[in-house]
Amino acid sequence: MKVAVIGGGAAGFFAALSVKKHHPKAYVILFEKSKKLLSKVKISGGGRCNVTNGSTSIKELSDAYPRGRRLMKKALKQFSTSDTWKWYEMRGVLLKTEEDGRVFPQSDNSSSIVQCLIKDAEKNRIEIRMGEGVLSIQRKKNHCYKLHTKTEVITFEKVIIACGGSTKRSGFDWISVLDHKIIAPVPSLFTFNMPNDKIQSLMGVVAQNVSVNIQGQSIKSEGPLLITHWGMSGPAILKLSAFGARILHDLEYSFKVNVNWVNVLNHDDVKSQLIDIILKHPKKQLSSFRAFDLPDRLWLFLLDKFQLPHDKQWSDLGKKGIYKLIAMLCSDEYQVSGKTTFKEEFVTCGGVSLDSINTTTMESIVSPGLYFAGEVLDIDGITGGYNFQAAWTTGFISGKLA
Repeated sequence: MKVAVIGGGAAGFFAALSVKKHHPKAYVILFEKSKKLLSKVKISGGGRCNVTNGSTSIKELSDAYPRGRRLMKKALKQFSTSDTWKWYEMRGVLLKTEEDGRVFPQSDNSSSIVQCLIKDAEKNRIEIRMGEGVLSIQRKKNHCYKLHTKTEVITFEKVIIACGGSTKRSGFDWISVLDHKIIAPVPSLFTFNMPNDKIQSLMGVVAQNVSVNIQGQSIKSEGPLLITHWGMSGPAILKLSAFGARILHDLEYSFKVNVNWVNVLNHDDVKSQLIDIILKHPKKQLSSFRAFDLPDRLWLFLLDKFQLPHDKQWSDLGKKGIYKLIAMLCSDEYQVSGKTTFKEEFVTCGGVSLDSINTTTMESIVSPGLYFAGEVLDIDGITGGYNFQAAWTTGFISGKLA
């Protein structure tokens, strides 16, 4: 059996290796259009490679996928995060889980992952053709496929497409000619730009536990928030951008975001804690006693924004001052005007619609013998190792069943 794998990224390598594991006699050719293999793996996690996530809960993991949640819930039962961990450690790559749940190689170097995959491909005699992209694919009557490259036309019994995402709908044209439904791609995982907002002066400040939501929408998230020189970033913002990717695209990235700096939704609970501070520390000035342990710089910034004097004593706040503080802590508002890609880890939502594939096998419904894996599918996760896990899982399944 001759199998083609299109794409030399995480999903492509894992699919090719899975083919050889489950079908040792198969002849596998991996096509990569660029001169580099596993380029996204190399740069991910700041060059450390966030291999997967430390959670083993299928529900918790699948909930991290704004698109593809149902598929991943089913697929992770076939190849989970713990399977990823075992796969790499069996090949000598030791992993570690950090406090936030992200999993990295103990070497803190993505080359450990890259070299492991390349070495295993060589060991399994997978033919790798770099700089040779597939220009078109043609379905034959006997369910074989002809792949057209710059130099030749080759026929394969099975084909796995793992070419990654595309920033433009036209990047999927060569796949849509085989009657696959394509969801137009839009950016996911991006930070919020707030031009000329004074909060930029707090660059580097992290609020550890906030909740954020898009004004007028039901989209919300929580977690750490990082203030940058262009606006806001951090897990809470990135998660919000992922779940709101399509809506924010339609809004042309101009919208208002509400920030609850203390992540307490019940305002009466916040009021009770503020009154408790007044009773215990009546003579303290607002500037010298921070509520809810907010960072110093952020606390002073918010006092200025809501016109609360730094030297005012807590006992002198009065009812009006207390309600100002509640609004400051729970209903802070910022105008977003634009976005910035999260580091080099560009992620899109969109691609081959899951309506076009068998979500148990990753095989095309309309083109038997054709399989899909990785970001070419309309699957994307939040930051934290979820996107690579989707690549390992769908690659493993497509290779096993191809």
